[in-house]
Amino acid sequence: MSFEKRVVIVTGAGSPRGIGRAIALTLAEKGADVVVGDLDPAGAEKIAEEIRAMKRGAMAVQVDVTRQQDVTELVRTVLDRFGRIDILVNNAGITQPIKVVDMTENDWDRILAVNLKGTFLCSKAVLSTMIKQGYGRIVNLSSVSGKRGGGVFGGAHYSAAKAGILGFAKALAREVAAHGITVNSVAPGLIATDIRGGLESLERQKEMSRDIPCQRLGTPEEVAAAVAFLASEEAAYITGEDIDINGGSHMD
Repeated sequence: MSFEKRVVIVTGAGSPRGIGRAIALTLAEKGADVVVGDLDPAGAEKIAEEIRAMKRGAMAVQVDVTRQQDVTELVRTVLDRFGRIDILVNNAGITQPIKVVDMTENDWDRILAVNLKGTFLCSKAVLSTMIKQGYGRIVNLSSVSGKRGGGVFGGAHYSAAKAGILGFAKALAREVAAHGITVNSVAPGLIATDIRGGLESLERQKEMSRDIPCQRLGTPEEVAAAVAFLASEEAAYITGEDIDINGGSHMD
């Protein structure tokens, strides 16, 4: 798989131990120029520096994916710099372990805004450019929680948002397929990242993976490999699909 001359936006890619970073680096290794979008500009810039060290084009952009103005400015900035947008990876996401009985309206709105509304706003913002190009790849980060109804980490609002991403992706895939644009998703299970408030100890990871057939947490790089495939030329005839990356903890 080669991504030479491809321009990629990865949202939520500023965490040093996150899936977004792994995706950004994986695509850069395969030749892409990468735009690292994140709410944390310092974190995004560190990842961009790693990519520049690989002799690839990189730019860090501060963006709040819940704000249409921020997303519009992100796309404008990328087009001014690179002149095109080939791939969007909707990775930005947050979670919260809480029961519905304890959940506030603000809790619900915040989780839905970042995970689901952010996916909508970013996807919509790149569509006109991709349609003009006659080419595009959109890959969304859903979750095993969106398929099995939680039971992993995060509340019902997180499950609802991640399930919503799957439905949104399928509907959008039908709308834009004729323009050479594919829309797919990945649904990771328990991955060794900081999203749960910090990476757990090895002992805690072993405890958490007791019921996973593969008997371990996944790595960000394993998720990135699946995203790279869906974003590649080789996946041109795959759209509206989702790939489970969960070590067997959930099987469709």
